[in-house]
Amino acid sequence: MTSANTMRDHRSLFRQLLTGMYDAVLITDPNGHLLEINPRAKEFFQYETDEVIDRPIGLFIPGVTPAIVQRIRAGLDQARHMMLDANCLRKDKTTFSAEVTVSVIDLMDPGDLVFTIRNTERRRRQLDRFRTKENAADVAQAALFACQPDGRFRWVNQSFLDTFGYEDESEVVKLQFAEVLADEPLQPLFAQAYAGEPGALCLHAEGDEEGEDGDVEVRLAPDVHGKKIVGVVGSVIRV
Repeated sequence: MTSANTMRDHRSLFRQLLTGMYDAVLITDPNGHLLEINPRAKEFFQYETDEVIDRPIGLFIPGVTPAIVQRIRAGLDQARHMMLDANCLRKDKTTFSAEVTVSVIDLMDPGDLVFTIRNTERRRRQLDRFRTKENAADVAQAALFACQPDGRFRWVNQSFLDTFGYEDESEVVKLQFAEVLADEPLQPLFAQAYAGEPGALCLHAEGDEEGEDGDVEVRLAPDVHGKKIVGVVGSVIRV
């Protein structure tokens, strides 16, 4: 009797943990048929529990066929868990990208599988936006850069390399802002930008052996992530 009560207590605790989880959790039998889903899974996939019980895991993760489930189980004999990149399918037939972690659990029945699903759509959109901005920066005529709070370069675009005569970004990230842009008025401007106030200066630039003298405009601004200033960003362009 005590053993039965203990098992019920364990299952009750397990369901409480499932309810509070940030990720979607799908529990299947050893053949990949749904036994239980948590509230987050209902939100992700737009199904109620009674709509999915005993349905195959492929309903949520297209391509995870019974044969794939067996291969996953075989792989789990050698590892504690497996990770998959997948496109998951909602009830309305829309999809979202996800990281799926699969592990074995014996709380319900021996050999049951737990699919933990983390929606990566937001991360992917952010990465796509970052790549788009990076691509745009590399075709910009202005020399663009980002510095850490101590003045060390964190990133520069192709125009920056061309303007200052560097072959590769790895050469620049070893340097300080003051080593490349040494004009005295720029140091207070850097401190001003890191304090949260953008600024700009127009400076006279001497040409090299093949170039002509001219003026350049240097703009600096705080590099803001959320509400925190994490460095300084800037541009240099001939005017």
